[in-house]
Amino acid sequence: MSTLGELLDNLTTEGELYEPLDDGSVRCLACGHRCVIKPGRRGACQVRFNRGGKLMVPWGYVAGLQADPIEKKPFYHFMPGTDALTFGMLGCDMHCPFCQNWLTSQAMRDPAANVAGRFVRRITPEAVVQAALRTGASTMASSYNEPLISGEWAVGVFRLAKQHGLKTVFVSNGHATPEALEFLKPWLDGYKVDLKTMDPREYHKLGGNLNRVLDTIRSAHEMGFWVEVVTLVIPGYNDSLGMLMDAARFIASVSPNIPWHVTAFHPDYKMTDPPPTSVETLIRAAEIGQEAGLHFVYAGNLPGHVGEYETTFCPHCGAPLIRRWGYVIEEYHITAEGTCPRCGKPVPGVWPADPATVRLGGPGRPRLVW
Repeated sequence: MSTLGELLDNLTTEGELYEPLDDGSVRCLACGHRCVIKPGRRGACQVRFNRGGKLMVPWGYVAGLQADPIEKKPFYHFMPGTDALTFGMLGCDMHCPFCQNWLTSQAMRDPAANVAGRFVRRITPEAVVQAALRTGASTMASSYNEPLISGEWAVGVFRLAKQHGLKTVFVSNGHATPEALEFLKPWLDGYKVDLKTMDPREYHKLGGNLNRVLDTIRSAHEMGFWVEVVTLVIPGYNDSLGMLMDAARFIASVSPNIPWHVTAFHPDYKMTDPPPTSVETLIRAAEIGQEAGLHFVYAGNLPGHVGEYETTFCPHCGAPLIRRWGYVIEEYHITAEGTCPRCGKPVPGVWPADPATVRLGGPGRPRLVW
């Protein structure tokens, strides 16, 4: 029986995000680690490796393929009330103890996650796009593991998706490089970034670099991606007033129109000691975001308990524009031109061209697609 590494190594192609070095090593440019990888060795993500002086990267499979509401990513200002066909591979360049997708992200790093090899299905980019068209999705999302480390595969899918009029998004830890963002730029519309903490020492423990994540948020916005930021609020870890205010002020300094999602933690993976995030803590975090000047702050994972923090309001006149209950849109009032119907001012976001296509009410169960 082949190992998970052998299985994944056979599902690869030569990458584009790297540069060869004189001694046969390669420098990977996909994520902030910028790994220098010697022949026969792997990068920090464990799924990009050097074979004879060439960087081999994941290609030709998915470990998850599912159509579900785009609000689940979460994107609240990007094609609301429509579905995203989400595809993912295995591996990550970080190792967060609170990861809620750890079976897919920590494969090749944590032996307990290697059962994820059972999820692997060979597939072509054409078949992934056809799955999106069959399900009626408006958007294709690369998620479940860290999409930066499989950026070549994502672009291979997104190139075809664009030919069919589909939009494209990343759900990412944001530990990117300028080269990776430029590589994605022609093919990517939206970028959701997890901002995990504002403590650089904690980011180092997670296997990342805070400044690289902050640079990604800033650069992605400047490059024209639609950016939304998520912070999982963990009691005793990143829920202090100072920590949350620092995060909110940074986002507001990039643009007050970037939506900030503060979401509730539940014990998972290796972080089982902190209690679940309380409603009070989550609302306090959302209030901090508003105090910092952000126009759109949302409290997630506790539907029906956070009051106005599930609703989108016009930042100009205060009119309620989108009322939600969790992933469900209950009311939608943004015009076809992307404006507020009361004051006529533009509402920042990527909106459906026809408001009548916005699904109101429950989306039904997520649909696995193989």
